[in-house]
Amino acid sequence: MIASLPRQSAPPDEPRRPAENPGHKAKRRALTLLIIVLLIGVPAGYLVISANQSRDSGKDKEAKYSATGLVPGWPSKVQRRLYQVSVPHPADHIASYETNNWKTSRLYVQFRTNAAGVDSFLQTMGARRDQLKKGDITIGARDQKVSGWHFTGPGPWWGLTREQKNPAPTQDVVVNMSDPNNPMVYVVSRTVP
Repeated sequence: MIASLPRQSAPPDEPRRPAENPGHKAKRRALTLLIIVLLIGVPAGYLVISANQSRDSGKDKEAKYSATGLVPGWPSKVQRRLYQVSVPHPADHIASYETNNWKTSRLYVQFRTNAAGVDSFLQTMGARRDQLKKGDITIGARDQKVSGWHFTGPGPWWGLTREQKNPAPTQDVVVNMSDPNNPMVYVVSRTVP
């Protein structure tokens, strides 16, 4: 048998609490509900947004690293700095592709620019336009096959190789001057890690 405990009465000096009116009770419940929604809903919303961004980023990286040839768009800033390939402004028809193995890493970049852009590009490499040799296709058959470039169209074609001591990259440059106002530049920059 369970004995019931006597109720403890309120202290005599404490005033009795008035009964809660229905309006105040509704406000209190609404405030409690709002706090619960904010404490649970905001972090849950953040997690959903973060997961979507992470998934999208993974898809972008997967597409980038599963590429088997030139991909339209600028090479990343890290790639441009590492391979010392500075794409000038203005430039369009920009595409790039990076390959890495245990022996050599290569960055293939193509872009179309104007005459001043070619000069600016060569200057950042430490070269000048008069160092380009007419008819010199400096990009080899292996790199042409990997990149899908064919230097058989209308020219004239101009080439230059800038060799540097490892680990600095060596760059092979070919410029198609068939349109002197908008030359097309092809670069293969390779480095030995």
